[in-house]
Amino acid sequence: MASMRDIKRRKGSIQSTQQITKAMKLVSTVKLQRAKQRAEQSKAYFNCMYETVNSMLAKTGNLNHPYLKAGESGKKAVIVITSNRGLAGGYNSNIVKLITNGHFEKEDLVIYAIGKKGRDTLHRYGYEIAQDYSDVIEEPSYVDAMMISRTLLDSFAAGEIGEIYLAYTGFKNTVVHEPKLLKLLPVEPAQKEENAQETGGRAMMNFEPEDDEALDLIIPKYVTSLIYGGLVEAVASENGARMQAMDSATSNAEEMIDHLSLMYNRARQGSITQELTEIIAGANAIS
Repeated sequence: MASMRDIKRRKGSIQSTQQITKAMKLVSTVKLQRAKQRAEQSKAYFNCMYETVNSMLAKTGNLNHPYLKAGESGKKAVIVITSNRGLAGGYNSNIVKLITNGHFEKEDLVIYAIGKKGRDTLHRYGYEIAQDYSDVIEEPSYVDAMMISRTLLDSFAAGEIGEIYLAYTGFKNTVVHEPKLLKLLPVEPAQKEENAQETGGRAMMNFEPEDDEALDLIIPKYVTSLIYGGLVEAVASENGARMQAMDSATSNAEEMIDHLSLMYNRARQGSITQELTEIIAGANAIS
């Protein structure tokens, strides 16, 4: 059994750690409330933009537009959104697994990293890091999303990349966060034709003045909106994950402190018993 001094020192160390985890939990809780509100406010626009563009393109017929077909390059760009700090449970590792355990070949991927944790891990695994936007995740804005979108669209138009994906953590509620991989370009609208034969077809979408001009305006805003939505949800998910992780760490520390207190009391009781035994034995020897 460990000595009383060792047990006391260990207990003090855990109590200090517990104070840190409690403080981090409180900070994450405050940040989560703000990030959650922001994510919920933008979620409607995020979903509406996605559904509207997909519905519109599903009614356009066969359009020959660069944003609607894969580029000549076999490279696939992936915007990977993680955090700049750890202690958030499996938040960062789940996104990395989404890339490493997916159906992509490492040689075909070009990573546009938002978050130091994902950037460092993927770089260590040998993935190509094309751009690093880690500062963006601290306080994401629509302007940041527009800058990233413009860079990727320029590379797509130049034929440097053939497809664009977004890897982020979707925010459902405080305790549920889902890693997602969303294809941004080329746009592949979902075909929902269940009632097409019954209704005799569908009304085709007409563009004014020209379809190319309209799509040149719509698709960049569509990509920017999805990137911004991913950033906002990722921030909320990160703070939710960190709050849960620190709550679990605080609870575990409490259990360890209780266990060490019990061990300390037993050691103290054993020490007192031994001292009494020695005193009684000495008294009997004198008499």
